[in-house]
Amino acid sequence: MEIILKQDVPNVGHKDDLVTVKNGYGANYLIPKGYAIMATSSAKKVLAENLKQRAHKEAKIRKDATDLAAKLDGKQFKLATKVSSTGKIFGSVNNIQVADVLAAAGFEIDRRNIVLAGEGHIKEVGEYEAVIKIYREIKANIKVEIVGEE
Repeated sequence: MEIILKQDVPNVGHKDDLVTVKNGYGANYLIPKGYAIMATSSAKKVLAENLKQRAHKEAKIRKDATDLAAKLDGKQFKLATKVSSTGKIFGSVNNIQVADVLAAAGFEIDRRNIVLAGEGHIKEVGEYEAVIKIYREIKANIKVEIVGEE
């Protein structure tokens, strides 16, 4: 079944993508939830016109995302948290705290776009990798150093 996505759907596609999915998934989930519409010939024509008008805006968004990725890529951020004498963190550090550190540094990144290496949360002091999904396939890799509060 060919459908046009009305919004981003994980593991399926992005908004305004023309994708082929299994009939049951499209008819019973995506279309009733309002995530997609049937890809009729008239809907395809409307989509083509919308995409043509949006191409200019898309170029600017991609340029801004690429600039942000260049600024962030390879940067290191320090996050202070409470730790025990053995170096274990009380609780854990997750993408919310990393988003707060990035916001303090002047980068407004949604916490859902931050992926920490490993299980998604950090329980020990050290240096860790994080991937920031900025726009579609544009990503930046940063390092997060977890240190104890003084």
